[in-house]
Amino acid sequence: MPRSHLLLLLAVVAAPLAGQAPVITPDGDPSVRSDTIYALAVDPAAHPGESAAYLLDDGVIRIERDGTISRTYRQVIQILTEDAVKPEQEWSFSWHPGYESFRLNWIRVVRPDGTVISAGPSQQQVTDVPAEMGDPEYSDQKVLRLSLSGVAVGTEVDYSTTTVLTKPFLPGDFLLSWSISNGLTTRRSRYIVEAPAGLKLRLEEHNLDFARRSTTRDGRQELVWAAADLSRIKSESFADYDTNAVMMGVKVGSPETWSDIGRWYAGLARDRYVVTPLLRAKVQALVAGAHTLDDSIRAIHRFVAQDIRYVSIDFGIGGYRPRLPDSVLTTGFGDCKDKATLFITALKAIGVRADPVLLRSTGHVDPELPALDQFDHEIAVVERGPARVYTDLTTEFRPYGELPSPEQGQFGLIVHADGSTEQIRFPEVPVIANVDSLFVAGTLSPAGVFNGYFRERAAGSSAVDLRQTFVTPYDSTDRAKFEQRLAQGWFTGTKGDSLVIFDGKDLAAVPQVKLALHDGVALEKSGDTRYLRLPFGDVTSLATTADRLEAEPDGPRRFPIVAVDAVGNDAFYREFRVVLPSGWRAELPQGVTATSAFGEYRSGYQVEGDTLVLTRWMAGVRGVAAPQRLGELTAWLRAVAKDNARFIVLDPPPASP
Repeated sequence: MPRSHLLLLLAVVAAPLAGQAPVITPDGDPSVRSDTIYALAVDPAAHPGESAAYLLDDGVIRIERDGTISRTYRQVIQILTEDAVKPEQEWSFSWHPGYESFRLNWIRVVRPDGTVISAGPSQQQVTDVPAEMGDPEYSDQKVLRLSLSGVAVGTEVDYSTTTVLTKPFLPGDFLLSWSISNGLTTRRSRYIVEAPAGLKLRLEEHNLDFARRSTTRDGRQELVWAAADLSRIKSESFADYDTNAVMMGVKVGSPETWSDIGRWYAGLARDRYVVTPLLRAKVQALVAGAHTLDDSIRAIHRFVAQDIRYVSIDFGIGGYRPRLPDSVLTTGFGDCKDKATLFITALKAIGVRADPVLLRSTGHVDPELPALDQFDHEIAVVERGPARVYTDLTTEFRPYGELPSPEQGQFGLIVHADGSTEQIRFPEVPVIANVDSLFVAGTLSPAGVFNGYFRERAAGSSAVDLRQTFVTPYDSTDRAKFEQRLAQGWFTGTKGDSLVIFDGKDLAAVPQVKLALHDGVALEKSGDTRYLRLPFGDVTSLATTADRLEAEPDGPRRFPIVAVDAVGNDAFYREFRVVLPSGWRAELPQGVTATSAFGEYRSGYQVEGDTLVLTRWMAGVRGVAAPQRLGELTAWLRAVAKDNARFIVLDPPPASP
């Protein structure tokens, strides 16, 4: 840290004695001079585009030998514009009383000179968290909700909370993180971690431009990260915020290993994998019509994925220990670990080995910092000879063996029955495996009327939405409405019939839809010129995306680019074939071919005999590109956007004299 910054910091934050983190109570923080912090207010005119600023962003963590952890956080927030007033008027804090205690030390609204506008909330209430009705989650979590009065532009909100982990599920396991760069201008940032001197902490420091202070005294070690006058860091589209050279942050982990965590979980779940008479009878019924062992596995998978409702019950240790398979069967619901455990035990009944895999549903597990908190999800891995099949039992519209995109390529921990573990990376499929294909073909009459058919097929992630559409069988009324709604999306006045759909719950069915199209007005006239409206949307909006990307930063881009976010995780193919009236000619636009490290695009316009053929194909790629490659991305987006044809000019033969 520059010496000037350090002197400024010490002027407002009094350093505690070496090895002694400050003890913060509702009476205050003895290490911080609040009046001087309040006086750090910034000039809003010097921070255009910012609605608020942190005058103090502070965390004090105390780790004890018995595994309890105290976390005290304080923020002093200056309101710069009206946009920040409403968000800072309403607050909520949550905790789990079964294994945590919570205390609101204070929350007040003040002026920069320290004058108190409101000394506490004008309204507050402690409530339970209501269960969501879509994906229900039952929890013992409590929420303190409160409202503040007096919040206005020019005021400051000062609050402090203390949460104590009183009953750790795995004693000694923890993972702490602190974002020094938090997206706002920050005048003072401080993070203190105090722990027993003999505890070997795992540390990760990202992009720091200053050094931490480490001291040991009276059997305690103290780590302090302190910084001053941190500028706002603007967000950027398609940015990789997990691995970058911009955001400063700290992670502090316990000395636990993945093996420790695996042994703990295996012991917790060991008595769950018992094949009871009830489960055996259910499995026998499920596999009764199966011809092969793979058929049996798929039948069990479909039942667990689709017929066992997803309902999360997170009470204490129940957040980690799966329920007994018989309980899941009789109630008909379960969360991810319940479903995975039921599936694993059901496969055990037919002699197939499977194991649980712990992971994070959104990916981004740091393999270097083993911790339970890095996991929030469980799936299963099936051992089939030399092959392994990973399957997520909470995704009811994905066939056996297909994983959601956020899980692919990410870190997972296989926990074997004996408590041993394997660290793995989940298989990853290319974007082109998630292709959505639309095909429209037919004939055009001299009067401009189109008759033909439409077909859509989907694979991979693209098939999920299509399967969901056809979960419930259509009656005759619903079918007719769907036919007309689908038909009218192509040409004006188009009628549809002869709809062919599939059972969305049949994971072996090919996801496809077919529809006959009749009497669509496909031509428009302007004078003697006839225009054939193309049935597929264009890609010209990508030029706007390129403009926005270039306009975002004040200078060069700073964050890496997540390639798949730029064009999506799905590929698409479009084909339009129309037989033209005899003797008609088409004025064809130029097709576009654009290939880059971010993806591929191809379009073609041609006439084959008397048939006009339009094709379009686009697929992105996975991976992360350096920020310096922004120009390559925008150039490619603009190259694709040149395919801007919305009409084809058609010329009928000259009239006979």
